[in-house]
Amino acid sequence: MGQKTNPIANRLGIILSWKSSWCGDFLERITEDFKIRHYIEKRIPKYIVSRIFIERTLKFITITIYTSRPAIIIGKAGNEVDKLKNELSKITTKEMQINVLDIKRPELDASLVAKNLARYIENRFSYKRIIKQAIISAMRLSAEGIKIQVSGRLNGGEMARTESYKDGSISLSTFRVNIDYAMVEAHTIYGRIGIKVWINKGEIYNKKEFLIERIFNIRKIS
Repeated sequence: MGQKTNPIANRLGIILSWKSSWCGDFLERITEDFKIRHYIEKRIPKYIVSRIFIERTLKFITITIYTSRPAIIIGKAGNEVDKLKNELSKITTKEMQINVLDIKRPELDASLVAKNLARYIENRFSYKRIIKQAIISAMRLSAEGIKIQVSGRLNGGEMARTESYKDGSISLSTFRVNIDYAMVEAHTIYGRIGIKVWINKGEIYNKKEFLIERIFNIRKIS
């Protein structure tokens, strides 16, 4: 079961919540959410953005960007945020607020780890070396376990193959275990390389305590 289901989707409503918070016209709002996320990922270097959370009311949108380098997004005196807000106003007519949250330990964020691995593979680094470095960094910062899987024409080989690297414990079938998961593609001259990252951040017995701890572990910037 754990190998066939997205670990995050498997835990929605148990210890994790959705990346969008709203109700109403499903088709219109989900399309608008997709356009907002797509534009932000194109506008900002993708290897510094972990996830984008969108919260809506009737006439207001709050966009929260989780990033490892908030200074790049904010700019001098918040100029870049204001430019981004003006550009997003072409997608939606609603008033909006953009918050930027700093991720203190990017080595424990599956999305950032996967995107940085993709960036290095696209620049023709040795995938084995950078994967081992990512595993060592995560385990050094007290991760319970980490697993990284790469698939495709690795090192330009004629035949595609899949390789997995793992350290520690990854309990995918235990719902109280906080598994951070991400899947990213690296675009190389010899084809696409798929990268999957699972990071075990420990077990959660109290959802409220987990949410409070998560709030204080991420520092608000603007």
